[in-house]
Amino acid sequence: MNILITGGAGFIGSHVVRQFVTKYPNYNIFNLDALTYAGNLENLKDLEQAQNYVFIKGDITDEKFINKLFKGHRFSSVIHLAAESHVDRSIKDPLAFAKTNVLGTMVLLNAFKNLWQDNWQGKRFYHVSTDEVYGSLGKTGLFTETTAYDPNSPYSASKASSDHFVRAYGETYGMPYVISNCSNNYGPNHFPEKLIPLFINNIINNKPLPVYGNGLFTRDWLYVKDHAVAIDLAFHKGKNHETYNIGGFNEWTNISLVKLLCKLMDDKLQRPTGTSEGLITYVKDRPGHDLRYAIDATKIRKDLGWEPSLKFEEGLEITIDWYLKNTEWLKNVTSGAYQQYYKKQYN
Repeated sequence: MNILITGGAGFIGSHVVRQFVTKYPNYNIFNLDALTYAGNLENLKDLEQAQNYVFIKGDITDEKFINKLFKGHRFSSVIHLAAESHVDRSIKDPLAFAKTNVLGTMVLLNAFKNLWQDNWQGKRFYHVSTDEVYGSLGKTGLFTETTAYDPNSPYSASKASSDHFVRAYGETYGMPYVISNCSNNYGPNHFPEKLIPLFINNIINNKPLPVYGNGLFTRDWLYVKDHAVAIDLAFHKGKNHETYNIGGFNEWTNISLVKLLCKLMDDKLQRPTGTSEGLITYVKDRPGHDLRYAIDATKIRKDLGWEPSLKFEEGLEITIDWYLKNTEWLKNVTSGAYQQYYKKQYN
């Protein structure tokens, strides 16, 4: 089986690549990544010598390159994670998100269709999406697989569009596909522009912790390695033309999460309790900020037997320990252009 994993040098992608390379030595895993700001081959240094692993540098929007790649390697399946994924960046540059997330997905779908449309037996296109396509919840309720799409940011709109194209190729061309929509991921190797790694890095360096608005925005948090296991299960055992919501059953308001993180960091760094909490700084809310996301992951638990392996506090401690042991990794990914972006974004 030749499997193409797109975005495999990124945060979630690198954990998915590791899951498949190590668990399935008889599979040939091809990791395609453009190595933009969030793609980092250091995330996969332990796999460089693996016999069943190949890295390919390339852009999913390059149609000629992608078509040649598919014809040359004849990928029997695709696990598609490559995406622009940060809401703040989508507000600054929405066209970049439309290009990568919509056009890039269509280029992949088309190449896969052109290769296998006369024989779909044993083939699968697995598309990794987000809970943000569903929009914002009130104080009650959960996102299910049948929740209507209602995206509120350029990022979520681009992902919603890509989901629709995957379904359209399934209905129009008979392409076998599976879609999964996940909640907020956290864990090792996360590029420090998202909340948890950003704040870990800022606490280490005694920098302000910028909390949007009143800090009461609520998210469901999913440990990234649990997500990789869920993708593995849905890829192998999920039904064609089905969607699976993957969540952590784990809701936190941003400010509650930040205060827990501050307490754990003070303990780890042997600082007086309250030191890190004193770094909290409330900043102007971002446009189109969704109040609450919360996933009902009952379907994947019932149908495929998946559930989170860790309680949030356990996963958060493991995550903090990883960053404290990998300060050089942090320094490398937060230098140069990222510093300029951070200064502009959070003033």
